Amino acid sequence: MIDIPDIVPLLIEASPGFAEKWAEFQAEWADEPPLPYYLVLADFARHMCGLLSAGDEQTLKRIFAVIERLLIKGSAYVKEAATIGLLEDLQNTNLHLPDTTPEQFERFLLPESARWWKKVRAFWEEGKIITND
Repeated sequence: MIDIPDIVPLLIEASPGFAEKWAEFQAEWADEPPLPYYLVLADFARHMCGLLSAGDEQTLKRIFAVIERLLIKGSAYVKEAATIGLLEDLQNTNLHLPDTTPEQFERFLLPESARWWKKVRAFWEEGKIITND
């Protein structure tokens, strides 16, 4: 089972360009454990928007493979963080660059991430509660 401390190292394995930001984040929060993982996931979502803007499809494919693993093999907290902390952030237009949109990520979704992506969208568009069914 994948647990919370495993999330960012797995994402960095897929996208090494985030390693420096992760080191800075850890240093910034070193005196205030536990780490606020939802904040770093928002940073990672911004990183993904940068990759999308740069056309780095290979890295995005690797990242979405990791997201799929988090949703399938993660603890309950990891699954929630991957959904609410990452997929939801990717749908937040405030985190996007001028030349990126949430819909541009949809082609990278795999079956489980696509399922949760739709649930997050339904929550914001229709008020449907996100459930694990």
